[in-house]
Amino acid sequence: MGRCNQQPRSAVPEPYVTLQRRAWAEKSNLTQINLDEETLDRLRGLGDPTNQRDIVEVYRPLTQLLHLHMVNTGRLYAQSNDFLGLDVGRTPFVIGVAGSVAVGKSTVSRLLQELLRRAPGSPKVDLVTTDGFLFPNEELQRRGLLDRKGFPESYNRRALLQFVMDVKSGEPRVLAPVYSHLVYNIVKDEHIVVEGPDILIVEGLNVLQPARVEADGRPGLAVSDFFDFTVFVHAEEEHIRTWFTDRFLALRETAFQDDRSYFRRFTDLSDEESTQLASQIWDTINGPNLRQNIAPTRERATAILVKGPDHTIESIRIRKV
Repeated sequence: MGRCNQQPRSAVPEPYVTLQRRAWAEKSNLTQINLDEETLDRLRGLGDPTNQRDIVEVYRPLTQLLHLHMVNTGRLYAQSNDFLGLDVGRTPFVIGVAGSVAVGKSTVSRLLQELLRRAPGSPKVDLVTTDGFLFPNEELQRRGLLDRKGFPESYNRRALLQFVMDVKSGEPRVLAPVYSHLVYNIVKDEHIVVEGPDILIVEGLNVLQPARVEADGRPGLAVSDFFDFTVFVHAEEEHIRTWFTDRFLALRETAFQDDRSYFRRFTDLSDEESTQLASQIWDTINGPNLRQNIAPTRERATAILVKGPDHTIESIRIRKV
């Protein structure tokens, strides 16, 4: 039944198998993990239409696949350690979630965190976003990068890499900086504490960026070198741009109203002016970043969730080799 919903085989072999939503949903009966409506409502992003049907047809099968990867990765590590005569504890299974601004990757990350917590064994699952590793606004201003926030060069790449390495190496307590979307900056002296999770989800725009060549010519390390499974949330740019604009208008009526908000000055704009501003932000920052830096990393992911114009996940591509 599932095979008829797969895309026809290409004459040229490719590393992914693509399942249309119906075929993917048929795998949902492999697990009975569920979310109640109250929890789902709490996890959804602003304007995100994810519903119970999405949980059953998309996220339950993905959770099951992730659990299989986690169990078998742990088994491989244990066998390798036995072979090498090493007496080391199991390190966290690390999942990277990537995608554009406004594509819904934060909702995907929160849903996976909650569902994986309900998997067999009730693993401890932590979630960290790479926003906390952006340079503070003052440093971005000094470097002339304030208008390029979200581009790879706006992150403290070394600090992010060290954080993931420390977690993956089994450090018992690792700190991550905190970013506030309200004040649009790093929150000084505030941290997220990661203490021995079974699973760590790292969500961000550029988590699949390849390694850079160091100044001395040696190849460097990439954050993704320490991931065990990666998810890329994909949609056509025209759709993401619409979602970004809709979200900007919605935030103008909600979070931007807070007196502490960095964007408080935009609340008096008309709908037309707000739409124009959102378009300008997309055309000068988010769009170029998507095309130049984010979209090119899509094919590095283990799983690609492909969304249609209404935010619905229409197909899933899973790397097979």
